Amino acid sequence: MTNNSSEVLERLFAVIESRKGADASSSYTAKLFDEGMAEIARKVGEEAVETITAALSTPEDVTAESADLLYHLLVLWAEAGIKPEDVWAELQKREGTSGIAEKASRK
Repeated sequence: MTNNSSEVLERLFAVIESRKGADASSSYTAKLFDEGMAEIARKVGEEAVETITAALSTPEDVTAESADLLYHLLVLWAEAGIKPEDVWAELQKREGTSGIAEKASRK
């Protein structure tokens, strides 16, 4: 097992996807899927705010909240039918492009 960051996220994503349709009383992830996209999106927002707040605290708090945020974002991707490799491909397309130019291209 490697510690490559994208591989860690892909392994976690596989576990998350395996929870679709599981018993919501025995799996937090299954409970999120059962509650639907609105609740999943709310949780992503909540974790984003907690990550922002942690930025004013310690690096350990930022690390913990970032892990929570990434987990909930992966749940959102799974619910939306997005695979991690879709996001990696999008990031790769943007690699070497100015952030200003990339934002301008979206208009």
